[in-house]
Amino acid sequence: MCFKSLQIFSVFTAIFATCSAKALGQQCNSVEYQTFVYTSSTLPEEIISANNKLIELSEMQDAGDMRGFGSDLLAATLNAGRNIASGYITSFIDLGVNAIASLATRNSRLKKEWLETVEKENEWSMSLATVDEIKDFYCATSTEGALDPAGMKFDGIGCLRMDGQDTVFFISCHIDRTKLYRIINHSKFELILDTLIIDPLRSNLPNTSLPIDFSFDQRKDFRLKIDIGLFSSWYTELIELHTNEQLGRFTIDIPVRQSDLDSEGRLCYFRKEGENSKYKISGESFIVPRSYTGYRDRTGRYRRIWGTGQYKLTIDLNESCDITDAYRDGWKRDYKLRRSLQPKNEFLTTVWQTISSQKWDEIGQKWIITTLSAPAGVISDELIERMNLSTEGQQE
Repeated sequence: MCFKSLQIFSVFTAIFATCSAKALGQQCNSVEYQTFVYTSSTLPEEIISANNKLIELSEMQDAGDMRGFGSDLLAATLNAGRNIASGYITSFIDLGVNAIASLATRNSRLKKEWLETVEKENEWSMSLATVDEIKDFYCATSTEGALDPAGMKFDGIGCLRMDGQDTVFFISCHIDRTKLYRIINHSKFELILDTLIIDPLRSNLPNTSLPIDFSFDQRKDFRLKIDIGLFSSWYTELIELHTNEQLGRFTIDIPVRQSDLDSEGRLCYFRKEGENSKYKISGESFIVPRSYTGYRDRTGRYRRIWGTGQYKLTIDLNESCDITDAYRDGWKRDYKLRRSLQPKNEFLTTVWQTISSQKWDEIGQKWIITTLSAPAGVISDELIERMNLSTEGQQE
């Protein structure tokens, strides 16, 4: 059974003023997600341990063609770099109001218009990203090379959405400890899913301005897809600039059936330590290249040094579903209901705004990126100032 809330995150949950969908007969709530970038102080030691095991295995097998860790790092200096790109700006384009067509007399036309409207409601998407580039993929600079993994602190990604005190969506994934050898052999890492909570009944579907909740009697084949991208920019030792290069991409595609839900209507999964994850994360990423620079020491001698690695993350969320045969057959009743719920004012055509903030949580040792989308009237100037947020993209 899922916890009613994740207390560790509750202090960061919405304190934003939002209007009630049920009270106004309109779905005008804000949509807020929080992205977490985890760090680890023990990961460097784990990488060293994995490297030592590889060396021992190499010696046992007398694998003369297996390059040592040091030679790999020396070759890697040709790809050294520094992230100098500007801060990333994220925006959310609301899919807007799926207007019901004006009343017509022919059933065939009405059914076609109803079907087009409902099918548009079957998909929702939102893009999240770091507001500013995260400055330290590693905890310290290096004199060894661009891909020196010593001090690597990045350890995974999470994403949370709350509804009051209830967790309606949460995903957490970390670097796969069973594949740390890939950092050493290929300068790449993979992620493994640890925790997953999905509440389809309080999802963003159906994507409509009307107060219509998700129901498995009407909708089927609920699917959540998450795409995570890792990007960086850097200088090489040859003074070559690489700008906004994609280092990797991860995809999580999760079908949710009604039989998967617990008594509270949620899909809950918690991976036990040492187990393979039930839900696969496909994809991989290179570790972030350290940027090259030079300096003179106290004696005036010129030295080479590689930085701590800057990077940014993007997360694309997509929810989709289909309609059931019973819902399709009962389209006339639903059409009449929608007409009765159709708003008589222009509130729903207002501008949607997105505001974002990025904070370092010293206690949890993680970055927290908050992204809120809501009608412009919901986001007040006072709220923006109090939360130290900046307005981003807008879409009518």
